[in-house]
Amino acid sequence: MSVVNSIRAQLSPIHPQGYPFIGGFALISLILFWLWSPLGWLGTVATLWCAYFFRDPPRVTPLRDGIVVAPADGRVSQVVNALPPQELDLGGRPLPRISIFMSVFDCHVNRSPVAGRIERMVYRAGKFLSADLDKASEDNERNAFVIATASHQRIGVIQIAGLVARRIVPFVREGEVVAAGGRIGMIRFGSRVDVYLPEGSLTLVAEGQTSIAGETVLADLRATEAERSFRMN
Repeated sequence: MSVVNSIRAQLSPIHPQGYPFIGGFALISLILFWLWSPLGWLGTVATLWCAYFFRDPPRVTPLRDGIVVAPADGRVSQVVNALPPQELDLGGRPLPRISIFMSVFDCHVNRSPVAGRIERMVYRAGKFLSADLDKASEDNERNAFVIATASHQRIGVIQIAGLVARRIVPFVREGEVVAAGGRIGMIRFGSRVDVYLPEGSLTLVAEGQTSIAGETVLADLRATEAERSFRMN
């Protein structure tokens, strides 16, 4: 393999959602170069960051009934039991919730945690608090999905806007069938995704762990083993 091909193999594709932003940053950089060279270099760095932000790398998703994979890259910020938002229509009892916080350096293409049909999809306007805060789940702008699996289990997925994020972009529609790990949307720029699991689900991740969308296994809906413990090394 040539050096050029080796470098190209390490570069991730860019999602089409990013082209207008990258083009805009590049145009501003050219103008800044014309005004003052150091500003132009700052604009170039910003353009490269924008291209990095909109990367859309391929992922290898484990396939097995009952496995729930991460919908987002980032840090697992919470693993708790919490009441699901009313718009999900998942009942009035606390459910296992896994929250993943995405910084502006994480890939922001969100993926379906399970295979199934999008039974419900609800957008709700709201605030733009820091997505790392617990109350962001209730107060922030969000887009909610309920995905029904072939075994009639219902998984809630909520894209939550953050302090910097100002746009939630869904790639799918209500009634559409999605594959596990399939692309379902994007949030710009910096945000959070919550996953609500059926009652009694076995979670397999810990707070502080790094997740990879479409690859990291968050939970097993069929497991009967005891809850796992974790250690920070």
